[in-house]
Amino acid sequence: MTAADLTSLWPLIIPPVGAVVVMLVLAFYRNHALTAVLTLVSLGASIMMIPVSISAGARSVGSLLIMDGYAFFFIGLIFSAAFIVTLLSYSYLEKRKGYREEFYILLLLAATGSAVLPASNHFAAFFLGLEILSLSLYVLIAYSREGANGLEAGVKYLILAAVSTAFLLFGMALIYADLGSLGFSQNEFYQTLENRQRLLPLVGLGMILVGAGFKLAVVPFHLWTPDVYQGAPAPVTAFVATVSKGSVFALLFRYFALNSAHAGVLPNEAIRWTLALIAILSMFAGNLLALMQNNVKRILAYSSIAHLGYLLVALLAAMRLVRRGGWRKLR
Repeated sequence: MTAADLTSLWPLIIPPVGAVVVMLVLAFYRNHALTAVLTLVSLGASIMMIPVSISAGARSVGSLLIMDGYAFFFIGLIFSAAFIVTLLSYSYLEKRKGYREEFYILLLLAATGSAVLPASNHFAAFFLGLEILSLSLYVLIAYSREGANGLEAGVKYLILAAVSTAFLLFGMALIYADLGSLGFSQNEFYQTLENRQRLLPLVGLGMILVGAGFKLAVVPFHLWTPDVYQGAPAPVTAFVATVSKGSVFALLFRYFALNSAHAGVLPNEAIRWTLALIAILSMFAGNLLALMQNNVKRILAYSSIAHLGYLLVALLAAMRLVRRGGWRKLR
């Protein structure tokens, strides 16, 4: 790794270092305000380092990450949203009893896992970032011990996240079995997106879509969303609705639009029609089911389902641009 590579990685390095610092401080001195300030400093320092990292230029760090303008844009959004969630968390936890400080360690780790996703250029980086995010959310969702709803929400998210991870891993295994590579930017992989004769990677890609659908909570993988949103602490609900889903969508956009545009390859028609159907169902189901709710968190859950449908329309528009030969504009 060169010095320029290290410079480009600073926004991803600072938050986990901040989590370690918070953990060491807690070993000697417990103070809610100090822990929140250290978390805010870590996230703020990471955001401030983004212009420095951009000055190093777009570059691939090994074969796992690609640090370009697209990645830095979403990293900035993710850490800015996490910064706001931290402010909300302080006022929320200040009114409640029990241990509060560990919450911020998990929040920093979840933000780090989210930030890895838009910079991923390899299925290994995708999986590691997603699992760092998911493992932190398991605990954050069930962090409140004031009622049974929090524990129920945590268990539901744990089971469904485990199922989605199984789909993701099996899909990655099928793609690797056929292509011998897990890199996103392999032209051979994008050629399979338009080749109907090679079913193995397409089946693998379908399983990856199922796993990502659980994370995004789009229809028909949305049933866990209202219960988890209702049972989780309010700041965690805000984090899941913004940072978690936004990072997964950013990865999908790079995966299906940007990289296929670089390869100049038309995405498979079955993939486009599947995403279109999911988008339509998510928009209709999300808005209609939200009308029948009387709980703010459940309304937010169904609203997020509908908004993911809108975002999938943007993804389909980018894929249509690739199909019409306008892919050079995405490069």
